[in-house]
Amino acid sequence: MRARAGRAALMTTVAVVTALVGCAGHRLDNGVYRSEHGYRVTVPGPGWTVVERSQADLELRRADGRAGMLAAATCRPATARQRYSDLSRHLLLGLRDRETLEENETSLVGRRGVHVVVEGRMRDSAERVRIESYTVKDGRCVYDLLYVAPPVSFESSRGDFGHFVGSFAPER
Repeated sequence: MRARAGRAALMTTVAVVTALVGCAGHRLDNGVYRSEHGYRVTVPGPGWTVVERSQADLELRRADGRAGMLAAATCRPATARQRYSDLSRHLLLGLRDRETLEENETSLVGRRGVHVVVEGRMRDSAERVRIESYTVKDGRCVYDLLYVAPPVSFESSRGDFGHFVGSFAPER
């Protein structure tokens, strides 16, 4: 019963986050996703499946349902001009009892960005989730890469998320 509640909390978290970051179609070619927003990422391995009808550019779920990750871009000049602190606050909207575990500036493919790891509860859930995100931007778009899992299993797929983040590359 506890595992089912944890999966429900995870799926609710991913659904809320994907609703906040936008929508697009999914195009995979040999495990590589190419976004209409001018970037690509690679599915980190066979243990991950594409979530159809996601509002994110690409949403992946681990086969056992205990973790998820996504890539999304918001391409509006007004959004791209926002401060990283405002973008992070918007991305994590709905997460209560939040505790920031890591927060630092980062560089991803030569673009300045922010890396955050937080833990908290979704509005309607008692289960805690841990979220790791990378946000980078250019003059046109904000790019979010996000990983979500229960704290007890967070580390088990964090390496896969590292590969996912490392595969992010602009194509314009």
